[in-house]
Order: sequence, then structure tokens, then C-alpha cells
Amino acid sequence: MVNSINPFVISGKIPPAYFCDRQEEAAVLEKALVNQMNVVLTSSRRMGKTSLISYVFDKPQIKEEYITINVDILHTTTFRELILALGTAVFESVATRSEKLRKQFVSFLKSLSASFGYDPIQNMPTFDIKLGDVQHPDYTLQEIFNYLESVDKPCLVVIDEFQQITRYPEKNVEALLRTHIQKLSNANFIFSGSRRRLMEEMFFSSKRPFYQSAKPLRLEPIKPEIYCDFAKRNFQEDEKSIDSDAFLHVYNTFWGVTFYVQRIMKDAFAETRVGETCDLEKVQQLIDDYIDENDLRLREQLAFITEAQKELLYAIHAEHEAQNITSMAFNKKYRLRSPSSTQSAALKLLEYDFITRTENTYTISDPLLSLWMSKRNL
Repeated sequence: MVNSINPFVISGKIPPAYFCDRQEEAAVLEKALVNQMNVVLTSSRRMGKTSLISYVFDKPQIKEEYITINVDILHTTTFRELILALGTAVFESVATRSEKLRKQFVSFLKSLSASFGYDPIQNMPTFDIKLGDVQHPDYTLQEIFNYLESVDKPCLVVIDEFQQITRYPEKNVEALLRTHIQKLSNANFIFSGSRRRLMEEMFFSSKRPFYQSAKPLRLEPIKPEIYCDFAKRNFQEDEKSIDSDAFLHVYNTFWGVTFYVQRIMKDAFAETRVGETCDLEKVQQLIDDYIDENDLRLREQLAFITEAQKELLYAIHAEHEAQNITSMAFNKKYRLRSPSSTQSAALKLLEYDFITRTENTYTISDPLLSLWMSKRNL
């Protein structure tokens, strides 16, 4: 029977039938959480961290016995913003479960009590807190955690893009969070991050407050043979097919990054009629179309970096894996301004996540950006 939905899901919750592999990682994560362990989950962006967490949170034991809370702090720039994001997530995920929990939330958060709204129809307080209302973030943090300690089920808190706290201007944020978190008995945390180097420094350096405070779990690309079987099976269930070399071309073009592979497979599935086969020529056309679709967005991204940063970005792209970028030889080869200018540009490109550094090797972080630069001969 022909499927009525596209099995290559790229947003929202992924039904278990359409969740590709990750069984080993899911088992490790679930086991750690039910044994009251914190977890530090790392991977490059768009590799499927959020989908993995959602998949595990949908497991019967987790769903029935725990309250799950998701806090995304990617766009926060201060400790106060973190507290606002955490408070909002706790209110929406915990306090709204019952009238009692909602009223308890208000009573616990005394530092914000004057700022809560009120719904006269439901006769209930509402969380209408604005950033300016968070005047004493350290006190509010303690109140939020005290509230979590009081609820009737253990809580699992995901803080997504956790490395963002290292960019806050306030001092000792890591130490403050660590001090509060280690005292909790009714909550465990998943610290999720896509900046591997920053996350490893936070959790694996003996000089940092979060040292050895969480079990490490790193997501690598799904193995190509497993992913290929998954794709072929889903095509076949809809009475379609896809050539193995077509799928592997997509996989290798996007470095195995889950989101991009899923996106092209979603388009390929939609463009392939019942009884037809999706071939290499078809997926290449879909890849080209996707690059063109993102042309404006990528141009706008590059508009925010300086000319010197662009010159270095193009040089790293040309090398694929660039080493010794501050050497005279590298700077002369690509007509860069000076080793010191290159060093400054590299630090900014790392900060903006345009490039990734592994020991002394620099690469482009985003395969789509790399493809776009190749197509534009940059």
C-alpha cells in the first residue's frame, strides 16, 4: 500500500518508524537518564541531537515517569536571558500541568511575583515575564531550581547550545550553574552543544567547574550503509526506488550531515512517482536546486563578515583541510594580508561558526556553505 506521508521528516517530532538508526546512542542516553546521570551531548550542527533527545523522551518509561523540559539558549547573550529562557520553559513544561503546580510556581518565584500576569477567565496566573523583570538572576535561578525540587516527578532538563554561556559578559556563570545543579536531587540535565571544542573545554578540562560532571555522548554521522538501507526501504514501501549510488552521492556531498541528507531525500521522495527510480542525475539536480534556494541566505551571512575574514574563509575552502594558516607560505599562497591578520580573522570565523578547528586543521563548518562557494567559484 502506498504511504500517505513523506517518511523523510526534517522538522518537528519524528515518528519512531521514520527515525533512522541511532539505537545505540538512544540506549546510552536513556540508560544514563534513568540512572540519574547528567549527559553532555555533542555533534556538529544539524546532525540530529534534538531529534535523538525527542526520540528518547518519547520512550514509554521516560514519558510516563519524568517531566521533560527543553531550553534553547542559542540566541541568548546574557545570564539574565538564560534565566528568562529557563523560567519560560519550566513554566510551560511543568507549571501548566495542573492548577496546583501553576500556583506553586508563582509562590516559589518570589523575585518575579510582582511581574506575573493573570487570566481572569481561568482564574490563573500567567507567565508574562519580560527580560527587564529579571532583576536578580542569581536569586531567580535558585527559586526555579527549588521549584523543580518540589514537583511530583523527576525532571529532565535539556539546555540546547549550552556552550553559549561561555560568551556571556557576566563572570562565574559556569561556577554558579554548577553549584546549583550539583545540589539538585529531582532533576538531571542534558547539556547539548554543537561547538565541540568549547563543549570539551567546559566538561573535560580540570580547570573548569563542569569538569567530569556529565557523561559524554558524541553523535557521529549515521553509517552510510545503514542510512542507505533506511532510504531504500522507505522508497520501496511506497512502491518507488532509489539507486544506491544516488543515495551515497547525497550522503557524501553533505558529509553525512543528517538534516541535509534528510532534506534531499525528502525532495527525492516527493519527486519520484510510484513505479519510478530516483537516479544520480535526479539527486544532483535536487542538490543544485537546494543550493540555489539558499543563495540569498548564504549571501546575507557573508555580508556580516569583513573582507579579511572572507579571504581566509575562501582560502580554507580551497584547501579543504587547511593547516599552518598563520605561516608565511599559506599567507603568500592565498595573498592574505599578514599572519597576525589571519590569526584575528580565524578567531572571528571560529566564533561565528563559519569554520571548525581540530588541533591544527581548519575546515568549513557547513557543507552547504562549502557547496555554495564551489558553485560560485569563490
